[in-house]
Amino acid sequence: MSMELFQETSVSIPKGYVAKLADETYTIAKILGSKDIMIKAQVLAGGRGKGAFESGLKGGVKLVFSPEEAKPVSSQTIGKKLFTKQTGEKGRICNQDLICERKYPRREYYFAITVERSFQGPVLIGSSQGGVNFEDVAAETPDAIVKARVDIVQGIKKEQAVQFTQKMGFPPNIVDSTAENMVKHYNLFVKYDANMVEINPMVEDSDGAVLCMDAKIKF
Repeated sequence: MSMELFQETSVSIPKGYVAKLADETYTIAKILGSKDIMIKAQVLAGGRGKGAFESGLKGGVKLVFSPEEAKPVSSQTIGKKLFTKQTGEKGRICNQDLICERKYPRREYYFAITVERSFQGPVLIGSSQGGVNFEDVAAETPDAIVKARVDIVQGIKKEQAVQFTQKMGFPPNIVDSTAENMVKHYNLFVKYDANMVEINPMVEDSDGAVLCMDAKIKF
């Protein structure tokens, strides 16, 4: 659902579609026409990459190299429970997979918008250490995290997004495009009255483009 909402709001994401059946995974993989295909279990839980399914499949994010390889993977994820450190023994059911083209990140970042009482409203949270469990970053290297309050009346302005992007350590040549994506994320956060929009990772790929590679939205 997260990626579908991002497509609707023109947030930059890898080309891909959601599959609710293993047969759909095969069809989507053929449509993408990519040699490298990512299959991402759409489960609202951290640590999916290190999780395990009740089917025995290890990892909720898999790389395959053909539509023929893609279908068997989804048959072991869709309709099955995924167990991660965050879900505990109860696990969470995977109702769909995101099938998308593979990108090659040069740098990975963490970005989120949520509501914190200490800020009395929306707050931006960012880190140059993305692509990992953010709880570990917060515990081990809290200085790597930056935060900024957003005026609940005015919302986020491009200037504030640019300043925040710079604090996160994005290279100067992609600060502007990153800030534009952050504004779109905030607009989505407000439009759907979300409690949190989390992008992990937000990346700079090998072509210099800024992309949202994976996301969670809580309502």
